[in-house]
Amino acid sequence: MVTIKDVAREAKVSVATVSRALNGSADVTPATRARIERAAARLRYVPMGAARSLVTRRTQAIGALLPDLFGEFFSELIRGIDLAARTHGLHLLVSSSHGDADEAAVALRAMQGRVDGVLIMSPHVDAAFLRKHLADSIPAVLLDSPPREPRRPHVNIDNQGGARAMTQYLLALGHRKIAFIEGPEGNRDARERRRGFEQTIAAHDGAGARYLKGDYSEESGYRAGRALLAGRKLPDAVFAANDMMAIGCLSALNEAGVQVPDQIALAGFDDIPIARYTHPPLTTVHVQIAQLGHAALERLVAQMQTLDTPEADVTTMPCEVVVRASCGSRPKTSGSGKAVQIRKLQ
Repeated sequence: MVTIKDVAREAKVSVATVSRALNGSADVTPATRARIERAAARLRYVPMGAARSLVTRRTQAIGALLPDLFGEFFSELIRGIDLAARTHGLHLLVSSSHGDADEAAVALRAMQGRVDGVLIMSPHVDAAFLRKHLADSIPAVLLDSPPREPRRPHVNIDNQGGARAMTQYLLALGHRKIAFIEGPEGNRDARERRRGFEQTIAAHDGAGARYLKGDYSEESGYRAGRALLAGRKLPDAVFAANDMMAIGCLSALNEAGVQVPDQIALAGFDDIPIARYTHPPLTTVHVQIAQLGHAALERLVAQMQTLDTPEADVTTMPCEVVVRASCGSRPKTSGSGKAVQIRKLQ
């Protein structure tokens, strides 16, 4: 293995001069720096990250703890985080808790000492959890997590507003009996999306709801679709708490020969990339998934660059209803609420 001593010998300078040059110190002349860089390139010298970290006290890496890594939502989220991290010269370490509190704790503790900051999306995050498993000195930003930690910034999705807008949209189309496929128990997103749906239904005379269990997977959406088909009468519309369940439900309906949207309308939430390529294309609540990751990373970098105590602010990412063919025609009025718009796509 080529060492810094080899580079110093090749460039005919001291080890300390090589270290200063490669770490960007200003007290090395341009000519000497260029000679050292040429020597390092010839020898294919790669600085040892661990040794550099001892000097700079920076790893140039950030961690992301997510509840899962499977599916297009998390793929888009990671893409947004990683693209933003690259602009700051940071590397990304990703771990999943698989929805388990103990695994989340183990992953969070394992990251400490290896990253300069961490992004956390977990249903288990609260003040007590972070106090136990994350040092106060480590910058952290919470993504779409309950605002129960007063010392950490949050970047959230307007889940309740998005669900309210979609429900208003379905009601405006004339649908009165609407089935809602729920997300997993204990999940903040799922809880907020159900709340937006049921509040809107409760405020509308003549509207009725049916709730079916789901866990955000395609399989659970398929099971919910089969449960609907087993009933005496189909509802007017189905609103799934995420697109993966809506796609699973669509598969069950297609298998049974039920026409969407002629016999039943179908809507989802998230607007994952595949949603526009289903048959028919899926009406859904558009979430800026990659932008969510980007915004959280930028907030983390700002926190890493200051020694001040971070402001425990909450940034809420807006949503909008994206109209595609799975719900039929557009309503006369959107009723979308203050922060949510309706956009029609072909």
